[in-house]
Amino acid sequence: MKSLSQSVSFTIANELLHLWPQRALFWPARETLLLADLHLGKINHFRKSGVPVPVKADEKNLEQLLELIQKTQAKRIIFLGDLFHSHYNDAWEEFGQLIKHFREKTFELVLGNHDILSNHQYEKHGIVLHEKLVLEPFLLTHHPIENYEGELYNMAGHIHPGAHMVGKGKQRLTLPCFYFGSKQCLLPAFGAFTGLARITPKENDQVFVIIENKILRV
Repeated sequence: MKSLSQSVSFTIANELLHLWPQRALFWPARETLLLADLHLGKINHFRKSGVPVPVKADEKNLEQLLELIQKTQAKRIIFLGDLFHSHYNDAWEEFGQLIKHFREKTFELVLGNHDILSNHQYEKHGIVLHEKLVLEPFLLTHHPIENYEGELYNMAGHIHPGAHMVGKGKQRLTLPCFYFGSKQCLLPAFGAFTGLARITPKENDQVFVIIENKILRV
């Protein structure tokens, strides 16, 4: 199992955050790990539809989650929506087996549009559900709130943000990123095979791209 690369520190809303190249954010003051859009079970969904994707992609997602929990020693793990991609399949039980190893920790889910499992499935694994969650100075949601002007800083997922980069040889590529605006931030999608939506930063926005298992501020 490959060891984790180092995080990059960033302060927003007067709170120190650690950005991990494994597409997660750690908030040390609250001992809280935040991540969005795991889309567990999406691999099974693709394969049933005849799309040839690696069987071990979900396994890699869970390995990285396990490593992040161990590395950060987070006491609270909060998923900003789209934890599971679709209807129930074996990947859900594999996830349940992993979190059983951390009974002393709290696992919570801010519900997203793909979180369609019955409440029983979440409850049996001890996952606490929220429509939205206030942890001052942050407001945690799955969808970024449109035209948001609230006092709390909105942290969200859903978009799968990507930053457009141009290399020295004029090659162009879009890379997953953490995006921080004046009132909102977007977390990168944690899961594999989730796609990217290109963002257009405004003046004074802060963007951190993830490339070759490292974080780069652009």
